[in-house]
Amino acid sequence: MLARTPTKGEGDNMTLSEYFENSRGFGVLATTDAAAQVNQAIYAKPLFLDKDDDGTCSFIMSKHLTHDNVEHNPSASYLFIEDGGGFVGKRLSLVIVGEDADSEKIKAIRRHTEMDLPMSAEECKYLVRFHIEGVRPLCGNE
Repeated sequence: MLARTPTKGEGDNMTLSEYFENSRGFGVLATTDAAAQVNQAIYAKPLFLDKDDDGTCSFIMSKHLTHDNVEHNPSASYLFIEDGGGFVGKRLSLVIVGEDADSEKIKAIRRHTEMDLPMSAEECKYLVRFHIEGVRPLCGNE
């Protein structure tokens, strides 16, 4: 298991959820299938639905390859690159802990978080929850 590194910026006391709430950039979620074939997909920032739980995040998924992969292999990796140039961001090591297929709940989360997803509300089929096993900077192994 990766050691949990501080989730703060340059000297800040920012939690991981605050970091993602306040940072602009883009992310890539990497998953593998049962045969270890890797898939990478552009994903929105992780959702922290319980503000008191900085160790669990969620992603809204459609019924495509990424979701199929996490059904066969619960491990995933999320890479976030901050806007502004340079190599600043975070890498999260994730393990799936559950999912919800309640379309009304997913619609409410999309409205509440004002998410601009490149998929229609009908495509947003699953709210997949992950335990955050480790956090590392974009570059290096601090």
